[in-house]
Amino acid sequence: MQRSATRKRVAVTGASGLIGSALVRSLRADGHDVLRLVRRPAETADEVEWDPKRLYVDAAGLVGVDSVVHLAGAGVGERRWNEAYKKEIRDSRVLGTTAISQALASLANPPESLVCGTALGWYGDTGDRAVDESAPPGTGFLPSVCVEWEAAAAPAEEAGIRVTYARTGLVVAREGGAWGRLFPVFRAGLGGRMGDGRQYWSHISLHDEVAALRHLVDTPSVTGPVNLTAPEPVTNREVTAAMGRVLRRPTFCTVPAAALKIVLGDFAQDVLGSQRVLPARLLESGFDFAFPTIDDSIRAATG
Repeated sequence: MQRSATRKRVAVTGASGLIGSALVRSLRADGHDVLRLVRRPAETADEVEWDPKRLYVDAAGLVGVDSVVHLAGAGVGERRWNEAYKKEIRDSRVLGTTAISQALASLANPPESLVCGTALGWYGDTGDRAVDESAPPGTGFLPSVCVEWEAAAAPAEEAGIRVTYARTGLVVAREGGAWGRLFPVFRAGLGGRMGDGRQYWSHISLHDEVAALRHLVDTPSVTGPVNLTAPEPVTNREVTAAMGRVLRRPTFCTVPAAALKIVLGDFAQDVLGSQRVLPARLLESGFDFAFPTIDDSIRAATG
């Protein structure tokens, strides 16, 4: 992938999160201007206030922005799922996307593009079946959230903004997310498969995730859903074996499905579910993965 030589002004929501903070660093390192949307009054010139729950965005702060990367949303794996937290997961995504889309549509000169970070939850449990962006939504809580989430960007599309939906897989990183919790467990020699381990995990290295988001910003021909996953999905058993190989630790432990259901609540069915998702449109658009395999991704995270 070639970096754009043109200096851009990019606004980012979720800029303090795992992916957002890495994206901000990458953009600034290459000389781009970055605005961070914050849920409090702006204190510096690179901040813009917003409040997704109130559908409020200081649209004046977005004047002159070339692109927006929208990554904000309550963490899916941060807490045990109950009805109240499921509502927070849904509202944080649907209301946030609605607020951003309406604000951008209200500008006299809207930005060129909106990259809306969504999720592989769109596909639901695919079992052993490989799917790409042409697949319809699955059934259940996360697919229904993803459908509403992407639909909330309609005001931006109607305003002529190029909208892409970055359906991101499990990001392999030490610093946070699901893998951030796995690394200490495996380093301690307590890692192992979850349930029967046959479920597919569609993963992507943090490096490739950031590079792919920048690719979507810089590639005018790409619109609509794009899967941000490595080209080789692997099962949880294979993930476990790879973690053991790279970290040089035993992986004899297992986490029974019943235990996951007690600890995670409704989220357990998604951890135990299988998503074999392929990045067809990302590859077709000319993106090159730096870390295409699970071993590559784990080494990148530990390096």
